[in-house]
Amino acid sequence: MGPKTQRVYKTIRTWIGTGEYGPGEKLPSERTLSAELANEHLIRAHDRSSYRVHGSKSVPTPAEMDPWKIHGSRHVYENRWVNLDLVDVEPPGVERFEYHVVRLFRAAITAVTDSQDRVLMLWRYRFVPEQWGWELPGGIVDEGEDAATTAAHETEEETGWRTGPVEHVVSYQPTIGMVDSPHEIFVARGAEKVGEPTDAEGAGEIAWIPLDDIPRLMSEGKLMGSGTLVALLHILASRARGDR
Repeated sequence: MGPKTQRVYKTIRTWIGTGEYGPGEKLPSERTLSAELANEHLIRAHDRSSYRVHGSKSVPTPAEMDPWKIHGSRHVYENRWVNLDLVDVEPPGVERFEYHVVRLFRAAITAVTDSQDRVLMLWRYRFVPEQWGWELPGGIVDEGEDAATTAAHETEEETGWRTGPVEHVVSYQPTIGMVDSPHEIFVARGAEKVGEPTDAEGAGEIAWIPLDDIPRLMSEGKLMGSGTLVALLHILASRARGDR
């Protein structure tokens, strides 16, 4: 008896045992049972005719521990792009010391896919790592601006393609030990060509890259930036689960 069949079997036995379905009553179809189990995240659709049991289980949250104490901070350097602070900290059981913290502005990155399973990307040169590579469009979220708005207009400015609705999928910090740099990742399905890129600094070679090529480009080191990697890994994982 397979996992799906076993789960359905146990469910039906529970229904009968609790009296939810009495003698002579018609049971739901297998399709209905599968849909209900999928809605409860007990199984997931694998293809058009099969389901698989979810492999994940809830991970208990560890008990809270004492956080670091912050006794104060002072600016060492600041401008419109980057701030550097010295923070007076005291970890549990450790003497106080000053810790360097780099503070950057929030960034929004967008992965736009199309009906041909391709993703919109830019081929760019980054002088800091002295490297060419593929990136997703994105930029700094201006003060008072919604990150989704930034995600949409940065895509259009850098590529000339206007997205459909953008969906937020994750917020994260790429270098959490010393750099405060909030990243917001968005995905969008479909885009319309509305013109040429208007962001001369951010523009590069623009192409629709097949998602099947992403693992190879990743292994070759041709994907640049954590935002690009996080967004594409999310899309590939969703694709593998059948979440189209």
